Amino acid sequence: MGIYIALLRGVNVSGQKKVQMKELAELFASLGFEKIITYIQSGNVVFNSKLKSGTAIAGMAEKGIKEKFGFNVPVHIIEKKELKGAISRNPFLNVKGVDQSKLHVTFLSEAPQKENLNKITSIDGGKDKIVIAGSYAFLYCPNGYGRTKYTNTVLERVLKVKATTRNWKTVNALFGLTETD
Repeated sequence: MGIYIALLRGVNVSGQKKVQMKELAELFASLGFEKIITYIQSGNVVFNSKLKSGTAIAGMAEKGIKEKFGFNVPVHIIEKKELKGAISRNPFLNVKGVDQSKLHVTFLSEAPQKENLNKITSIDGGKDKIVIAGSYAFLYCPNGYGRTKYTNTVLERVLKVKATTRNWKTVNALFGLTETD
């Protein structure tokens, strides 16, 4: 049985696409997943599954959300080892003066094609910094994520992949939840 994390994009933001975490956990249980833990109201679920395909799991979750809540929500599935890899690869952790509370990770549906990856340099991020490594975009937003030019929407348009972002505290908390038994 594998340990997975579901990252829902765009739920409970500004009163849109409201999803109660208790109901989300019940939905995941009804889909056959086990040891379900939700984390904060932004749509994060840690769970176990016998399925080995993140794509299949995401499809089941997206369909279940549509049926239960009545709207479409992109669901990004990562395995525990992928999350651990993202944490260990963050290039900003060893940069002097970086405030870790201003770090974010954007999880990409796949590694961007080289021609799209090169387009990211055309974005003037100001003081914000971005490093893309495989299917992760690591962000340092010293003025806050709410002011960044590297939003999910922009990254999806430029990189031609789906994206969802979590702050550094949430990324580490989710990994901590994978360690519970």
